[in-house]
Amino acid sequence: MRIGELSKRSGVSPRSLRYYEEQGLLTSSRSEAGQRHYSDAAVQRVSLIRQLFDAGMSSRVIATVLPCVDVPDDLGVAEETFTAMMRERDRIDAAIAHLIETREALDVLIRANSRHRAELSTGPAPVAQPS
Repeated sequence: MRIGELSKRSGVSPRSLRYYEEQGLLTSSRSEAGQRHYSDAAVQRVSLIRQLFDAGMSSRVIATVLPCVDVPDDLGVAEETFTAMMRERDRIDAAIAHLIETREALDVLIRANSRHRAELSTGPAPVAQPS
């Protein structure tokens, strides 16, 4: 199928499909006229690539993980993929820890602001000015 058909079937823009090829995540053959042609399996591959992007992985990490799909019976590839996935998990854990620290700091500020607002609202009533 051509790039437009793959785009329709996968829901991914032709621009993104070209990017996937540039990053080595997707392959195509070329016609004599230079048009890209994809196999039917490309639809599933694009779906997997989207899932990995949606999980927060970079194209570099995805390129490291995809060989496990391409060569599932190669122990060396499986080990490299496992190492890449563990590194990615560690990166995500560090990001989560940072977000939790940031949220806790914000909670301190929210509590302080809440106390301040409560003090302002229970302060002395404003004196009415004569007209």
